[in-house]
Amino acid sequence: MPVEFLGIAATNDGSETHPRSGAAFDKEYTLRLARAHEDHGWDRVLFAYGSGSPDPAPAAAYIASRLDRLQILLAHRPNVSYPTYAAKTFATLDRISDGRLTVHFITGGNDHEQRREGDTRTKDERYARTREYIRIVKKIWTTHEPFDHEGEHYRFHDFVSDVFPVQQPRPNVSFGGSSPAAYAAGGAEADIYCLWGEPLERTAEQIAAVKAAAAAAGRTDVPRIQVAFRPIIAPTEELAWEKAHRTVDAIRTRKERGDATTVRHHRRGAPENVGSQRLISIAEAGERYDRALWTPTAAVTGGAGNSNALVGTPETVAQALLDYYDLGVDILSARGYDLLDDAIDFGRYVIPIVREEVAKRDAERAARGPQTLAAVR
Repeated sequence: MPVEFLGIAATNDGSETHPRSGAAFDKEYTLRLARAHEDHGWDRVLFAYGSGSPDPAPAAAYIASRLDRLQILLAHRPNVSYPTYAAKTFATLDRISDGRLTVHFITGGNDHEQRREGDTRTKDERYARTREYIRIVKKIWTTHEPFDHEGEHYRFHDFVSDVFPVQQPRPNVSFGGSSPAAYAAGGAEADIYCLWGEPLERTAEQIAAVKAAAAAAGRTDVPRIQVAFRPIIAPTEELAWEKAHRTVDAIRTRKERGDATTVRHHRRGAPENVGSQRLISIAEAGERYDRALWTPTAAVTGGAGNSNALVGTPETVAQALLDYYDLGVDILSARGYDLLDDAIDFGRYVIPIVREEVAKRDAERAARGPQTLAAVR
């Protein structure tokens, strides 16, 4: 099966290890970072969402209008707009990008962050709303006749859009989470299911949960699986581990100084979302797992978002990623701590190894027959 690589479309050069050097939306840096991904073998980049961050949709449109190949993963929270409005925005962006859009729907796992924009619903209510929202957006993308909707969270009458996506029948929908409610929602609605990097055994368990949820929803297919990591690479193992410890020291120093950006706007205290709770539990149980997974980067940020690292030479990290590919993961998400330079290095030294090995695996499976290929999924 094909493998794809997802990077980050940051709008400034800040990260957990260092503050940004300019404005929150640095137009030149945003384009330079996106171009680095396009020029170095990445397939798509994520435009993330935060309550006080630059709006990802116009930032994505800016990049889409200037680059020819790079695909876009646009994060969106259902609480910030009505689904009729959002569906038109997404369709317009798919037009601007000539069919390069995927939408990542975020239910929201932190009550404090949700309330910053007026969302006071409980977590269970948010999941129910997200499922309804996604279904509406899909219908608007594919329906050319006016229709009414009378749902639990949304009601409207006689709506039809005049702008439709380039992609037919529609763009892909991406979704993530590690709770039973997340598996149920994403298993039912997602084309791509996103996980944070965990040990191989736990990742296999999550993939099985997603597949079971898809089957329970009556699907005959299953979502593609994406897993995210923070790669820390260097020419030798020794240098890579020295770099890893410097990275954690830099994050810890910023955190001790009270710089809230080191935890990506999460409130102090135990995280509310199951994904972060899992990362903390894994870190408490051990620092190193499998071939290259390292947990102190997650521990120091309180399990904030994509935070477990893969540490080693490009060859070691590539082989670690292939271990996940062999589990059924075909979208590999990676984001370094020096966003621009790490994107270039990962593209130069890791992506080619993974693609070459995947091509070999696929050729071997094809030689063994179609039943072997089907068994991979």
